[in-house]
Formats: sequence, C-alpha cells, structure tokens
Amino acid sequence: MIPAKTYVRQSENGAMRVGEHDISLDSVVIAYQQGYSPETIQQLYPALTLEEVYGAVAFYLANQTEVIEYLSQQESRWDEVRKKSRDNPSPVVARLRAMSQSGALSQAGKTASP
Repeated sequence: MIPAKTYVRQSENGAMRVGEHDISLDSVVIAYQQGYSPETIQQLYPALTLEEVYGAVAFYLANQTEVIEYLSQQESRWDEVRKKSRDNPSPVVARLRAMSQSGALSQAGKTASP
C-alpha cells in the first residue's frame, strides 16, 4: 500500500504550515477563499508545489470548521501583537512616529531627494 502524504503540519508553536519552506496554511486558505485557483496560489507562493497547494486546499475543505476556528484564533493573536506594538513601540518606531508628527520626516525626505 502507498503511504498517505501529509500536506499540512502543525509547528511547535501551534501554527499550521504547508510545504518544506513553512508557508502558513492561513496564506493558502485566505487566497483560496478570495477565489484564487490553486495554480495562481502556487504562483503567489513559488516555494510550494502545485501538489502541496492542492493538498492544503483539500485539507481545508475536509476540515473547514476546524480551519476556520484556527484562522479566527490566528487573527486574535495578530490583533494582540498589533495592540502590544501600538501600545509599546520599539524605540526606532517611537522615534519615527515623533519625527513624522513634527514634520521632520517630510523635511528629511525633501533634502534627501536630488
């Protein structure tokens, strides 16, 4: 008997991944939900083979309830990351924001152009 292939796996941090180069299942599923064909998705993510894209789409179709719940959890995690980043920006981001608010960035851009 031919062993079954696994196209989607869960990483140690809980993220669902496709292919050897760790493309997120989120990326493939969202593109598919937006109406992209597997061939187009493979062009968008050339690290994936067409077989891997079809495997990920088949996984999604066979497990829609679980995958949609997973995508919802991922979105919540990203919302938390964005909030933390907004509330506690890195020193570089804080400085860029301050410069932007003072107009220094637009002035620097004018002097940098030839």
